[in-house]
Amino acid sequence: MKKLHASGEDYLEAVLVLQRKKGMVRSVDVARHMGVSKPSVCHAVSTLKESGFLTMDGDFFLRLTDVGREVAEQTYEKHCFFTRLLIDAGVDPKEAEQDACRMEHTISESSFQQLKAAVAKVEQFKE
Repeated sequence: MKKLHASGEDYLEAVLVLQRKKGMVRSVDVARHMGVSKPSVCHAVSTLKESGFLTMDGDFFLRLTDVGREVAEQTYEKHCFFTRLLIDAGVDPKEAEQDACRMEHTISESSFQQLKAAVAKVEQFKE
């Protein structure tokens, strides 16, 4: 499996989020959701298809492969975690979203799991 850049993870995450909202997703939906051009999405989709993260059916609907779904779900979990953590700390929600997007790509999986466990302990202690 090829290593993904942050932008590839963002595209997979967008497909996941849109699939959960709409069911079926096309490139134009991803472009609107991410605020990028359709040619940018077409290039990303092509790269993600070649790398085995995404497929496109005859009606041009995008589908995550098993490995694509795994990457998307891990990225989205980190995104939600950091967004919530930042908002709870008093960060403006829009800024929290932007910062979470950067943080989700840079943290190692082991550090994320340890941080998540530490936050869960603190939240459990609060109850």
